[in-house]
Amino acid sequence: MTESGAPVRLLVDNDTGIDDALALVYLLSLSHVDVEVLTSTPGNVAVEQVARNNLALLELCGRTGVEVAVGATAPLEIPLTTTPETHGPQGIGYAELPAPEGAVSPHHAVDLWVEAARQHPGELTALLTAPLTNFALALRKEPRLPKLLKRVVIMGGSYYYQGNTTPTAEWNTHVDPHAAAEVFAAFEGEPEDRLPIVCALEMTERIELRPEHVAELGRLAGSAEAELVLPEDPEGRRSTAANPLLRCLSDALRFYFEFHRHYDQGYLAHVHDVFAAAIAAGAVDYRTRPATVHVETGSGLLVGTTVADYRGLWGRKPNARIVSWNDPEATFREVLGSIGALARRLDSAGG
Repeated sequence: MTESGAPVRLLVDNDTGIDDALALVYLLSLSHVDVEVLTSTPGNVAVEQVARNNLALLELCGRTGVEVAVGATAPLEIPLTTTPETHGPQGIGYAELPAPEGAVSPHHAVDLWVEAARQHPGELTALLTAPLTNFALALRKEPRLPKLLKRVVIMGGSYYYQGNTTPTAEWNTHVDPHAAAEVFAAFEGEPEDRLPIVCALEMTERIELRPEHVAELGRLAGSAEAELVLPEDPEGRRSTAANPLLRCLSDALRFYFEFHRHYDQGYLAHVHDVFAAAIAAGAVDYRTRPATVHVETGSGLLVGTTVADYRGLWGRKPNARIVSWNDPEATFREVLGSIGALARRLDSAGG
């Protein structure tokens, strides 16, 4: 179902990340969405770099009033693993963002989330596109969060589907499986409409962004550039698009395309977090199935594996609503159209 156009107030936690960056830009392009707090979790890159990326992207999009905070600096119980081979050493591929002028909040991410949820019960949607470390810590501090939040949307896990980090585990869950296990345990027994909406790999890998999508974005933004995403280029050339936002996204996505091609998936990019953001914004159709999720934390080879009991075989109550259907074409129409409109507005404001 969708609630397109209805006001949405978001608490966003990410680990920016190329697809996190595209998801954030999309959210900032929506007039009906208010990102109230943007918190940073270590994952794709270290948390300090995540926060710098978030600040720089906010400024690039003309949105400087959003508080950016740092939470945990490492997973709950295991060492941090980052992915420079997937997202580049700074997390944004080949893109080069100016050093942000704004500063990171002096407040801890967990404190901001808990305070916001207590002050605005039933009004805030939590969007989590990173390992669930910060959210697990917030639940420890305020166990009533499942009741205080309006909705929770999680990108993570894979259910009876090949993992993208190990044969059975998805990246976000693999980075901090203990946090993911705590989060799902906190929701067990809640009414179905309060269970987190889980966007797992079997749905997010259907959101395959290709070079023609970037070309379409350029067209929608009014760019004169015929080719924004170059093929693999040993000379390291960057996009020459006049629009800074398009230039940033094009250079980031080319790195992501090359990564996917290196692993024999084609010259494309699975923009996982974009789909989760569109659900949080109430802008796309989807269907879900209630399930009881278990996260494996003990077995070395299977750590981070997520298993869904859809049939109640464990005799436990559901703790998640796992997305079972989406519409990739409609998702790209929504996302590209909105980001293209933002790029046009930024050009007009700059001119």
